[in-house]
Amino acid sequence: MALKPAAKITDVLNQPRDSPLDNSDKVSFSFEFFPPKTDSGVKNLEARLGRMRGMNPEFIDFTWGAGGSTSTLTQELVKNAQVNNNYISNMHLTCTNMEKGMVQQALEEAKANGIRNIVALRGDPPAGQTDWVATDTGFTCALDLVKYIRENYGDFFCISVAGYPEGHPDKIENYEEYLKAGKIPEDVYKAEMDYLKAKIDAGADIIITQMFYDAQTFLNFVKDCHKWGIPESIPILPGLLPIQAYGGFRRMTNMCKTFIPAELEAEISAIAPADGLEGDEKKAAEEKVRQFGINHMTTMCKTLIAAGVKHLHFYCLNIDGPTKKILQNLGYVAQEYNDETQAEYKKKSPSHRGFYSESS
Repeated sequence: MALKPAAKITDVLNQPRDSPLDNSDKVSFSFEFFPPKTDSGVKNLEARLGRMRGMNPEFIDFTWGAGGSTSTLTQELVKNAQVNNNYISNMHLTCTNMEKGMVQQALEEAKANGIRNIVALRGDPPAGQTDWVATDTGFTCALDLVKYIRENYGDFFCISVAGYPEGHPDKIENYEEYLKAGKIPEDVYKAEMDYLKAKIDAGADIIITQMFYDAQTFLNFVKDCHKWGIPESIPILPGLLPIQAYGGFRRMTNMCKTFIPAELEAEISAIAPADGLEGDEKKAAEEKVRQFGINHMTTMCKTLIAAGVKHLHFYCLNIDGPTKKILQNLGYVAQEYNDETQAEYKKKSPSHRGFYSESS
């Protein structure tokens, strides 16, 4: 038995916002998760997905491990999220360091499971490797995967691709210089934008950006996308990672080579937990960073919304608290929404995602 296809994200984003809150027709939002490494982690995530459903995201993403290392679990999470909680799910799919047969198998399983939304990505290096190296699989980049999907599956899938407002981290050779200058060399940026345009021309439908902490960087990127000839009808969704811990912030910004505005650098450095803290002092210092991250992201979202952004895409890191609080601050999730009241709001969530039924 195959499952009837779910809705395409592009179709949902083009619909009027349907929400239990009167003012939520202004902005929609979505969440991204990753497959946990343990069975208990999977159970906790599935319980969290049930709680978060009542917040009414338009869709959710699940990542795909390097070389297909989480392929079975990713497929299972995506399917269960759609069947059990009536989500529209967007499945990440990488194409390098995997046999072409694995890519085809993943797409066939997705289609059979009613999964209609794919994030086409090149993929990260396998565990234990720091540099990405192309392998002889027929795929060398995300563009190859977009072309493959369109050639073999027509318009069945809605395809999202990654956008890099600050350039791909692999192309930023000197991160320290980039932090000082605030921009990458023009030729590097041009090559990145040319490549993004090629992915759209090959059939991609949506752009989801890499994380950033400077709203103007994203707004400039959107203008450049249109300058490069990417149609304004293509949704460009800002990827947002709330600061949840000081160490995590430093690791992620270094890995992604993210520009940190001077004001943010000063503020986050001023509240960095001191070495050697223990017990309640350590918890208080960590909570101060967490609250700062919520307030900072709330402010950045307000800037984006004021500039006309209509959708916010949150990298949740499998935690719901900070994202929920940000959305409450913005007025898009009720203040009284919590573990006790979520069932009531889940009932009020839109039914336009309910495309699921068994069919042969």
